[in-house]
Amino acid sequence: MAEERKRIYLCLAHMSEDDAEQRYVKEAFDTNWVVPLGPNVNGFEKDLEEFVNQNGKIERLKNGSLSKRVVALSAGTAAVHLGLLNCGVKPGDEVIVQSFTFCASSHPITYLGATPVFVDSEEETWNMDPELMEVAIKDRIAKTGKAPKAIVPVALYGMPYKIDRIMEIANKYGIPVVEDAAEGFGSKYKGQVLGTFGKYGVLSFNGNKMITTSGGGALITEDEEHWREIMMYATQYRESYPYYQHEKIGYNYRMSNICAGIGRGQMTVVNDHIAHHKHVQGLYEELLADVKGVTVHRQPDNGDYDSNYWLCTITIDEDVKVKGQEDAYKAIVTGAVGGAAGVIHAAESAHTDCEPNANVEAMRVALDRAQIEARPVWKPMHKQPCYKDAPAYLNGVSEAIFKVGMCLPAGPYVSDDDVKYIVETIKENIIG
Repeated sequence: MAEERKRIYLCLAHMSEDDAEQRYVKEAFDTNWVVPLGPNVNGFEKDLEEFVNQNGKIERLKNGSLSKRVVALSAGTAAVHLGLLNCGVKPGDEVIVQSFTFCASSHPITYLGATPVFVDSEEETWNMDPELMEVAIKDRIAKTGKAPKAIVPVALYGMPYKIDRIMEIANKYGIPVVEDAAEGFGSKYKGQVLGTFGKYGVLSFNGNKMITTSGGGALITEDEEHWREIMMYATQYRESYPYYQHEKIGYNYRMSNICAGIGRGQMTVVNDHIAHHKHVQGLYEELLADVKGVTVHRQPDNGDYDSNYWLCTITIDEDVKVKGQEDAYKAIVTGAVGGAAGVIHAAESAHTDCEPNANVEAMRVALDRAQIEARPVWKPMHKQPCYKDAPAYLNGVSEAIFKVGMCLPAGPYVSDDDVKYIVETIKENIIG
């Protein structure tokens, strides 16, 4: 009996070959730094600052320090939250946010009592459409009498957004930009690292990201002043008294010294990880080039974009016939797809009012049976029930992509042979 093939995951955490992560973690235990601060946190922040400042546009200051500072936090969601908070977002305000994204981009807006204003995508990068964004800004000013308090573009699956145009429009209306580069760690636009264009930049180090701290994130700040304020908010906003004195509401958002130790080790292999994801993307482009009706999404070829390709994505045309598609959605999913099984509500129906086409779902199921993890692309936030009353400025792009899109494995454990197997499985399940 042939040995069952080992499951191929989208993006598994991958440690350095020389066990650097374990050495930093051991040092934390040996020195009893097992709290949300310490040498590993400080060291990880410095490593991140060197990484995000690695381009010609962001220079060292006269005192030798780096212009962009980084605060290591407990999650990327916490980074979005603090970035918006320091932009002055309050109850009753509105924030422009990309609709085609994970919920961590929009939920922190509601944490602050504000309202997300969703803006649809453009077809080239799948990210926020700058022209539609300006339409939304003008309309919100006309309807509410004030401009949105912040703009949150998202680097979907690592793809850089059209940041030049986004920043041009944002500056025109005096609106700060909080870049959600949680999926875009190491991606660049015109040689500049994502997360360094706006007032703040968000990074994530969740277990399936480009590098991991098991959980965690970081916020890139403009300068020392904003870094200090974010640091205050992340550590309960304590004043300088010999007892706990709080002038403002703060949060317990600092990264653990243990987690930061993992991050320090991961920084030794981050460039290798990015190179691998790009290599896998190239293989998918090559091997799927002749498959009619299946298209690999790729960055624009004008030289401005340098995606990390955190996940590789494809679209499957509606008229492509896939084995078993007549049975798609006949059974209710009992576990989470791409999430933490056991912490989901049981669905009452197999259908929602916005879902991938039957052939896409059939392909996901076929890949799953072949021990390949595949996932639908993010369902647009404006189609999520919890945001049914939120303003949305739409052009149909994100809904159209959601119906035909799929994420494929790209992580460091995905070998060339795995990619060939994935492509062959896709081909085998297409009829005709």
